[in-house]
Amino acid sequence: MSISARIRHDFGGFHIEANFAVGTPGIAALFGPSGSGKTSIVNAIAGLLRPSQGSIVIGGETVLDTEAHIFVPPRLRRIGYVFQDARLFPHMSVENNLRFGWRRAPIRAQEAEFERIVSLLGLEALLARRPAKLSGGEKSRVALGRALLSSPRALLLDEPLAALDAARKAEIFPYLERLRDEAKLPMLYVSHSLDEVARLADEVIVLKEGRVVAQAPVFDMLADLDLSAHTGTPSFGAVIDTRVFAHRSADGLSILAFDGGQLTVPLLDRAAGQRLRVRIRAEDVMLAAEEPRTISANNVLLCSVTAIRETGATHADVQLLCGQARFVSRITRASARRLGLKPAMPVFAIAKSVIVDPQAQPVAD
Repeated sequence: MSISARIRHDFGGFHIEANFAVGTPGIAALFGPSGSGKTSIVNAIAGLLRPSQGSIVIGGETVLDTEAHIFVPPRLRRIGYVFQDARLFPHMSVENNLRFGWRRAPIRAQEAEFERIVSLLGLEALLARRPAKLSGGEKSRVALGRALLSSPRALLLDEPLAALDAARKAEIFPYLERLRDEAKLPMLYVSHSLDEVARLADEVIVLKEGRVVAQAPVFDMLADLDLSAHTGTPSFGAVIDTRVFAHRSADGLSILAFDGGQLTVPLLDRAAGQRLRVRIRAEDVMLAAEEPRTISANNVLLCSVTAIRETGATHADVQLLCGQARFVSRITRASARRLGLKPAMPVFAIAKSVIVDPQAQPVAD
């Protein structure tokens, strides 16, 4: 299943000209600042916006082609859409909200699929409740379930966590990860939060002023120094695909292996060999020209400098390569000059903190 879109549309003072394709199941994040055109693009894919020019193909079916005068209406596109606000029917129970999407699906799923989705999203205990009795995170899970039970061939999520506080976001993240790894659907996830993108996305499509300016796997995009210039956000750092290598229970530590070496993190309840995504922020990576031997940090990695970019009046972002993994370290300009940093120079990266979300789902093989 794939989605390809070539969209041009003029809103008067704002113009969209976007061209991209998503070819595999998983989450592709449409990332960019507010007003960059993210919601307009997913509305066009859903059929809620009719672009003035372009084409959209979903799973091999053309649902929009302005030259051929093709426009498939929203209800026939088999697209699940989760809005920023859950948009549940307040007079219906959770079960009836879920079955609303199920009954109206062009291809109705079996009852066993209803039960699977309920289990996937942990909704068993909520079925008899009405939306007024649900937390924000629970409402989001019900909205996800309703969209999935419409038997979609693709799923659109328009900032589904934007209205939630930190606690409710932490509650729903594991379900979104499970959905990413088990649903086997292409998903477009609209966000302006680098933290959400780093934790959930497989692919990142960067938008700026209505145009797609970059697209790459999350492991590459969030270590790209151009990302900051495109979006006005600070460089993120690194997203790394690791495997649990070993546990040192006596020390309360686990060892994660990746292409560029090993990372030591607090003890995890994960079997050896399991894949796990971790994150390292740019501001948590120090650099040394010589290997430090008497420091408290556990994670010291030999890398090479691939690029340096000064940011603002004080800082420099240094892009690093460790094996095939890419990092960014944010240090001061003074530190970069003192170390004599230049491309191809070997340096030691000292990661002061490695983020492994405590409830994170292991990455599916």
